[in-house]
This record gives sequence, structure tokens and C-alpha cells, in this order.
Amino acid sequence: MNDYAEKRDFLRMNIECPARFRIVGSKNVSAAVVKNLSSTGILLESEQSLEPGTQLAVEIMPGKTITPPLSAEACVIRSYPSDEGNFNIACNIERILEDHEVHADFP
Repeated sequence: MNDYAEKRDFLRMNIECPARFRIVGSKNVSAAVVKNLSSTGILLESEQSLEPGTQLAVEIMPGKTITPPLSAEACVIRSYPSDEGNFNIACNIERILEDHEVHADFP
């Protein structure tokens, strides 16, 4: 008997596409892979672990040029080891930026 019930308010899509992020206040940009995405959250895989509460500027780069990059402000909820030896970084998407808000040096 399966008693599992989905508790998320929004469907989470499993995807795998490149992304990059910067910790707000830092100049360093890090590479990541988006593992899943919903309207309110994102799961990144990266070589580094991040502390809960860390504020990020994130850019998701879809594989097709027909779809523009998605730029957002996010907050780390948790970080834990991935099966691939990296770290999964679960984030809450706080705000999706509009085109006019994204500068050349984003993230």
C-alpha cells in the first residue's frame, strides 16, 4: 500500500541544464547543474556546499537558444552530498528578475 501524498504546492520538473551562481556580495561565479525546478524552488548540483540562508544570484542557461536564460535571486535552504560526489543545493526562488534588471555581469 502506498500512502505517499505529494505535499508541494507546485510541480517539480526534473531537468538537467547548466547554470551559474554568485553568492550575493562576492565576485566569484560558480558553475552548477540544475537538477530540478519548480515555480518556487530550484535544486542545483555544484562542487561546493553552501550554508542555509546564503543569498544567491542564479542564472539558468537552457540548452536551446530559443529560450532565454532565467535570472533569479534565491536563498539556500539546505546543502547535502550528491550521489556524484558534489553537493545538492536546495534553494527557494525569492524573485525572478525581468530582462531590464539583469546586468552584463550577472550573476
